[in-house]
Amino acid sequence: MKKEKDKIIDWIKKYFEENGKNCKAVVGISGGTDSSVVAALCVAALGQENVIGVLMPKGTQHDIDFSKKLVEFLQIKHYEINVEKPVNNLKELIFSQMGVNPDEFDAYKTNQPARIRMAVLYGISAIIGGRVANTCNLSEDYVGYSTKFGDAAGDFSPISDFTKTEVRKLGSELGLPEMFLKKVPEDGMSGKSDEEKLGFSYDVLDKYIRTGTISDLKVKEKIDYLHKINLHKILPMPKYKKGDE
Repeated sequence: MKKEKDKIIDWIKKYFEENGKNCKAVVGISGGTDSSVVAALCVAALGQENVIGVLMPKGTQHDIDFSKKLVEFLQIKHYEINVEKPVNNLKELIFSQMGVNPDEFDAYKTNQPARIRMAVLYGISAIIGGRVANTCNLSEDYVGYSTKFGDAAGDFSPISDFTKTEVRKLGSELGLPEMFLKKVPEDGMSGKSDEEKLGFSYDVLDKYIRTGTISDLKVKEKIDYLHKINLHKILPMPKYKKGDE
């Protein structure tokens, strides 16, 4: 992981040299392992003055202290934008036109706040001249535990080829405190942990991804199913080519 850490830092430097010289990295900060590691990698590559953290609670966030402690630890400039009002305003606008409560539909209730958060990141990025960091890891992407055009979006993706287990090791190499590496992964909206929502642990998933080994065949079936139906989130958008038959 030490070698990988150094290679990622060099990769981020190269990305900004080629795609955003003098731009700042904009990172959505949840206080969890992934965003903490991505922010730390960006600081190591670009310097504290070139990394902007954005905290985006939806109403009251019970664990927002983790986010605040992370930006304090890294000593990076940050903004706190509460997304509760735009989330509710959009819901009311849709209700006024369609006559249905959007939150009655899981696909809306789960994903729309994440898309608004990404709109916030790109809004700030446009103002300061930045590039938005994607903070998804391989484990999440493999089973589609991300929101298309929400947290799955971004301009550059430093950790998307690393499992959750490997991301924790990267964080350790970066010198992040244990509180950020051991924090129970959650989306900050449902009140449940990632593993409660998925129905299996990251340890099981990560071992299966890297070795193909898994003892519980029902869990294997579920992982395979989730991977198959969510491939559209990570594959390039299908594009019609003129002349195709």
